[in-house]
Amino acid sequence: MHRRGFAGARTNEVDPLTNDEVRVWRIGLDLPPSERSELRRVLSSDEQVRVERFRFEADRRRSVISRGCLRLLLGDFLSLPAESLRFEYGEFGKPKLISTQEQGLQFNVSHSGDLVLIAITKGRAVGLDVEKIRPDVDLDGVATRFFSTLECQRLASLAGPAKYEAFFKCWTRKEAYLKAHGGGLSVPLDRFDVSFLPNEDVVLLETRPDPNEAKRWTILPIDVPYGYVAALAAQGADWRRECRDVQWRLSELKLK
Repeated sequence: MHRRGFAGARTNEVDPLTNDEVRVWRIGLDLPPSERSELRRVLSSDEQVRVERFRFEADRRRSVISRGCLRLLLGDFLSLPAESLRFEYGEFGKPKLISTQEQGLQFNVSHSGDLVLIAITKGRAVGLDVEKIRPDVDLDGVATRFFSTLECQRLASLAGPAKYEAFFKCWTRKEAYLKAHGGGLSVPLDRFDVSFLPNEDVVLLETRPDPNEAKRWTILPIDVPYGYVAALAAQGADWRRECRDVQWRLSELKLK
């Protein structure tokens, strides 16, 4: 769809979302300033204020693009103008559409570096996390503080680049589950175990104190550019993931 402004319009390029699908969009931040200004127009007043609170331009850009694209995508599914959407927040800060608009849609957003991910699904809780692999992280120190005993032991068996990749795989999978669960910091990171060793299937291994909780969720990896790691978690096992890219071309937004 060609447009010279995003406000009051929808992309009209997303096909209907089925109940057995979790759709993920990968979005880069290389958007021209003029286009970013147009995208910002769909944000609410409180979102505009939040953007201005960021000290660095990169953070402001990331906030505008992630929230603006989320509004455009949700607006398409709901057949509503992006700027008309209203959000509320759960007890632990997880955002959701107000009850009169949501129509069963659930979503999650994550960003790191120059990459934004948005997941949208219907009728099931969903969580998403992406991290840029950084060589300056104290792997053992962070793992000791946040990971379970089993995860610390498994991480200690690795060395070099494989250890860094495994650490970030573990972190993103744990964060994705927590975001899907919606419990925030009320669920300690060491109360559950995830798989992350090389060539190992992605699994929520064990949840404590309720071992049956692990059976209620599925975690899958997300294909992302080299140097990043990402994971997706959602309720149940009867769903499939579909990943798409958002490509910016001048005043045209193409959702593929």
